[in-house]
Amino acid sequence: MRTAWSLLLVFVASSALQLNAQSTGTITGTVRSSTTQEVLAGVTVRIEGTKLGGFTSTKGEFTVKNIPPKSYTIVLSSVGYKPKSLFNTVITSGNVVNLTVELEPTFSDAQTVTIEAYTFGKRSETPLSVQSLTTEEIRSNPGGNFDISRVLQALPGVGGATGGASFRNDITVRGGGPSENVYYLDGIEIPQINHFATQGSAGGPAGILNVAFIEDVNLSSSSFGSGYDNALSSVIAVTQKEGNKEKLQGNVRVSATEVALTFDGPISEKTTFIASARRSYLDLLFTAIDLPIRPNFWDFQFKTTTQFDNKTSLTVLGVGAIDLFEFGVPRERTPEKEFVLRAAPAVEQWNYTIGAAYKKSLDNGQLFITLSRNMFDNQLLRNEKDNAGNVIGVGFRVNSQEIENKGRIEYRHFTRDLSMKAGVQAQYSKYNNATLNRISPTLTLDFASDIDFFRYGAYVDASTSAFNNRLQLSGGLRFDGNTFMTTGNEFWRTLSPRLSASFIVDSSWNINASVGRYFKLPQYTILGYRDASGAAVNQNTQYIGTTHFVAGIEFVPEPSIRMTVEGFYKAYTDYPVSLLDSVSLANRGTDFGVVGNEPVASLGSGRAYGAEVFFQKKLTENFFTTISYTLLFSEFTGLFSSQYIPSAWDFRHLISGIVGYKLGDGWEFGGKFRYAGGSPFTAIDTAASRRLYLLTGQVQLDNSRLNQQRLRPFRQIDVRVDKKWSFESWSLDLFIDVQNALGFSLDAPQQYTFARTADNSDWVSTDGQPVRPDGSNATPVFLDNTSTLVTPTIGIIIEF
Repeated sequence: MRTAWSLLLVFVASSALQLNAQSTGTITGTVRSSTTQEVLAGVTVRIEGTKLGGFTSTKGEFTVKNIPPKSYTIVLSSVGYKPKSLFNTVITSGNVVNLTVELEPTFSDAQTVTIEAYTFGKRSETPLSVQSLTTEEIRSNPGGNFDISRVLQALPGVGGATGGASFRNDITVRGGGPSENVYYLDGIEIPQINHFATQGSAGGPAGILNVAFIEDVNLSSSSFGSGYDNALSSVIAVTQKEGNKEKLQGNVRVSATEVALTFDGPISEKTTFIASARRSYLDLLFTAIDLPIRPNFWDFQFKTTTQFDNKTSLTVLGVGAIDLFEFGVPRERTPEKEFVLRAAPAVEQWNYTIGAAYKKSLDNGQLFITLSRNMFDNQLLRNEKDNAGNVIGVGFRVNSQEIENKGRIEYRHFTRDLSMKAGVQAQYSKYNNATLNRISPTLTLDFASDIDFFRYGAYVDASTSAFNNRLQLSGGLRFDGNTFMTTGNEFWRTLSPRLSASFIVDSSWNINASVGRYFKLPQYTILGYRDASGAAVNQNTQYIGTTHFVAGIEFVPEPSIRMTVEGFYKAYTDYPVSLLDSVSLANRGTDFGVVGNEPVASLGSGRAYGAEVFFQKKLTENFFTTISYTLLFSEFTGLFSSQYIPSAWDFRHLISGIVGYKLGDGWEFGGKFRYAGGSPFTAIDTAASRRLYLLTGQVQLDNSRLNQQRLRPFRQIDVRVDKKWSFESWSLDLFIDVQNALGFSLDAPQQYTFARTADNSDWVSTDGQPVRPDGSNATPVFLDNTSTLVTPTIGIIIEF
């Protein structure tokens, strides 16, 4: 704490210090065609508000030096291409800013008069339901903690595990679950993006990806290109920076919970690199404040880019993480801490993804080839304990690995009137699982599974325009298959057509619509489950399907301002329903552990529908803001009933707003507000939970009242203040970030346990005798799970 207060005093006193040396920054970059990926020569580069700028060379490269440190808008333009504005590009004296920019061809000539609309990151195959974030918008996001998942939760239609974010990074998009999203890094799929991930889902409490690597992030909540498989709710595509070609440089980030170090620079004349490592010290923090949990993690990331010539490049990348979640004996034992020690599993996880992407520009086209491998190792353990808290056995244990080896070949062809893309994908998957789960005194799941199989798919997209480019049309078709599921090779079952249209009313107004069918392979935890006889009872499950209907209007009066209104409807088929309790997996939600490790049937249906309103103003005149509202309904059926029941992500109302202001002299202020309607939850079956609690440390929910109760609405305000200094060859950013600054109550379902004695040595009984194993003479208590925690963070970023 002394260190934190010292930093705070330095931060407050900094306004009186005149430390800004007369230093300048540098920006470099490469400009390519968005269609062929060929480098573009002669592109004009202009820094708004200055007389600085330049042109790209024959290699498509540019360099602008002697730029006074601050935030700028960079404008790139070239004959035959749509101009592009890069807002909030922060120049410092510490690091060279390296950009990779793609310009979109206009395909117009002197005899044709066309109306061009501002695109805001959209592409022809995805004309709506697209949001884009730059690296600076992620880095400076109040309460975002440099975490992509937390920043995305402020976008329209996006919620967290309990509407807002709680302490987890689950991404729920337009009423779909966290497992319905896919993540791509420079065209390579990354299955795990969070530490302490829930297997069978994608959420966790902290993100893996390093913000220092990111060029931009695009979230598509519908109208996915056919090249993306397994997406039901969203595609989150991350573009990473390339290492700069000028010099070796680095940055270090230190906050209250972690330290991260990043380097980038040239390896040779044609190859650059960027690499980082990060370590948390949450275990030390939680020990200091006497919490019983001891989480700790490392993560690593790298990327190399080799530009063989103006038309050929190779990218190699890797991401990895090591997670350890242990428990310690608190100095003061309370019922709340005792609950955590009995209910939560210990976690040992590690995962990695490594891949390569080859790009070759051809005449009017491009060849794109990717190869990758990823692995996820998950070890969970929850012990059974006696009345005094001593370990007497194992109540829950999972030892599991997921391994995937993937390849994709894609050819893109572009002409004046038609753009086409076609590709094939192949994957070898392997899944191992040994599970022991004592669910009740009479039911224990105890099995080992080892499966491997091939997955394959093919796709084609085509886009064209009419009426002098005012009407943009795009269509696609995809199929997928696998060699494991009973009907896996019947690929016609997964034929997934999609069609989208965008009509440009004028240079500011667009009308957009799309319809599409999408499929997802059930989670490995479902496919690999075996019963007591060793039979793979879920082998006859089906691909989960959903059909999207989306329509909306878009108003973009200038490149920095965008307003959208969209309505959406998603219809789900063949959704997994548990054969243990007849409940759809969508109606359970997620937590730490495993989702889907049980017998299921593909008999559930679902629907998610609503409307979104979104306003965005990029940074101009030192001010930026986003405001969004989503009306959302999400409902699914169970095993024996066709009644639609609110899902775990049926939030009804989502509101978010972000505001930022550059005050000058290196000062920046940001604020964020989020609101979400109360999440549905199921009441506890107190009689059954009494019998289970001592055996399993878990409770039994009353599924006759499935999701009939709701938490109180989620509300949170986060604020952030930055002060930046630029020196001759390095820069310093000192920041204060406060989450839940006004101390709003953050609601969660009550926790069930038994009362403890005053010295916490045993359970309290109703008859003075030791509590019986079935809990019949225990004293049940409900623990309030509401938090009003205000979380301040003080940190520094040094670039050198």
